[in-house]
Amino acid sequence: MFDALQSGGALFFGELVSRTDKSVLPSQVEEALSQLAALGLVTSDSFDGLRALLVPSNKRPTFGRTTAKRRRRTNLASIEFAGRWSLLPRSVGASNGAGPREAAVEKFARVLLRRYGVVFRRLLERESFPVTWYELGRVYRRSEARGEIRGGYFVGGVSGEQFALPEAIGLLRSIRKSSSNEDLNTLSAADPLNLQGILTPGTRIPAFTSNRILFRHGLPLAALESREIRKLSDDQIPDLQIENALRIGKLRPSLRPYYK
Repeated sequence: MFDALQSGGALFFGELVSRTDKSVLPSQVEEALSQLAALGLVTSDSFDGLRALLVPSNKRPTFGRTTAKRRRRTNLASIEFAGRWSLLPRSVGASNGAGPREAAVEKFARVLLRRYGVVFRRLLERESFPVTWYELGRVYRRSEARGEIRGGYFVGGVSGEQFALPEAIGLLRSIRKSSSNEDLNTLSAADPLNLQGILTPGTRIPAFTSNRILFRHGLPLAALESREIRKLSDDQIPDLQIENALRIGKLRPSLRPYYK
C-alpha cells in the first residue's frame, strides 16, 4: 500500500484496490490505510476519509455496491467516495536524522501528553497504536532532560514511570484543593478519556459512540451499553436521574424528542 502511494501519487480508494494484488480484499486495503494514517504517513483530501475509517467495519457500506447518490445519508461514511489518499512529506523525520518510525513515535508521544496531561504505561491499554512503552519512555526521558516535561509520581495507585506537562501538574493540585463537586458528568465511551477498567474499577466499556458512562467525583456510577443501563456503583442516586443523565444529558429541550 505504501509503495502504491509512493509510486502512484494521490489515488482514490478504488485505484488503490486495483493496484494491489488480486488476493488482497478491499477490507484489507482499508485496514492498511488505517494503520498508515495512525502512523502519520498518509492523509486524505477531506475529513470523509478519516471519518470512514472510524466507522466500525460491520457498519461500512460494501465497496462496489454503493450507488452514485452520494448525498444519501448511508453513503456519508463510505470510503469509496472519501477522495484521494496520498503520502505525507517526511521532512520532520529527515531534519533530525530520525527515520519514519522514530519520528512517528515522537509525534505520538507528544499527542498522548496533550491528550491526557499525565502519561504512564497503563494508558497504552486504551490505545491501538503499535508502539511500546520502552519507545515512548525514551522520548519522554529526553524531553524531561531538556526541561520540557516533568517526571515523577502524579497519579496514585499507578506503578512505574509517570510523565506530565507542567501545566497539568498545576491543574491536578488545584483539583485536590477544590471542594467536592456533586455534579453528574456523562462521557461518551468513544472519548479517549474513557479509562473505565484501566484507571477506574470495573470492566471496560466498549468504545462505541452509542455507549456512555456517568461519573461523579471522577468515579463511574453507571453505564449505558447496548441501550441498557448498568450500575457501576452502590451510591444511592435515583434511577430516573441516572437514566436522564445517560440518555438525555444536557441536550437542549428542543432536541430531546429526536434523541433515542
